Amino acid sequence: MSINNLRKGRVSQAFAEYFITFNCHRRTPFFLQFDLACLFCWHLQQHELKCHCQWLTWVLMPDHFHGLLRLQQDNLHETIGQFKGACAADINKLLRRTGKIWQPGYYDRKLRVEEDRLEIARYIAANPLRKNLVSNLGEYPFWNSHYL
Repeated sequence: MSINNLRKGRVSQAFAEYFITFNCHRRTPFFLQFDLACLFCWHLQQHELKCHCQWLTWVLMPDHFHGLLRLQQDNLHETIGQFKGACAADINKLLRRTGKIWQPGYYDRKLRVEEDRLEIARYIAANPLRKNLVSNLGEYPFWNSHYL
């Protein structure tokens, strides 16, 4: 799907919650490297402070990211773009390289009020289990949830 198709019909709303997914460039498993995964997690914390948003549940996989994001402002595209840009710059600096870290764009779906956040949080957090990276979620270091 092209980035323009992903943007069609996208409307940001302050205080709304979004299920977000974005992938590494060419699905490169950058985050098999522990130090890069730790750097990503640090950026996630900084992003919450800078953009006044909240990552309610998230999981970092070797080649992609899933999260449940609550916006405080009304510009989802800017919020995600700032995160991906700052994180990519520091990853490239650490790797002493230039190049793409993320595929362009991202997937988002605005949650409806009646949707069960606990069910969505479980789905997000269970990714390492479904991909057989661990047999117990407690063994996987790169996830967090306000619901679990």
